[in-house]
Amino acid sequence: MSGSSADEELAAWVVRACAELGLAPLSVGEQDAILDLAREVAHNVARPGAPVTAFLLGVAVGRGADLEEARSRLVALVSGR
Repeated sequence: MSGSSADEELAAWVVRACAELGLAPLSVGEQDAILDLAREVAHNVARPGAPVTAFLLGVAVGRGADLEEARSRLVALVSGR
C-alpha cells in the first residue's frame, strides 16, 4: 500500500469490521489478495461481481478452504483458464 489517506482509512475500517465480527485482523497480504481478486472480477466480469465474489471467497475460506488457493482458482476462472 502506498500509505495514502484512503489506504489508512481502509486499514482502520478493516480492523474495526474484524473486531465487530469477532474475527482476527486480516494481514496486509490477505487484504491485498482480496482486493486484487475484486479488481480482476470488476474489470473482467462485471463490477457488481466484485463484492459477490469476495463474499463467496469468504464463505469458502470460512468453510476451511485455503485463502490463496481459493483466490487463485477464482482468478483462473476469471481469466478463462
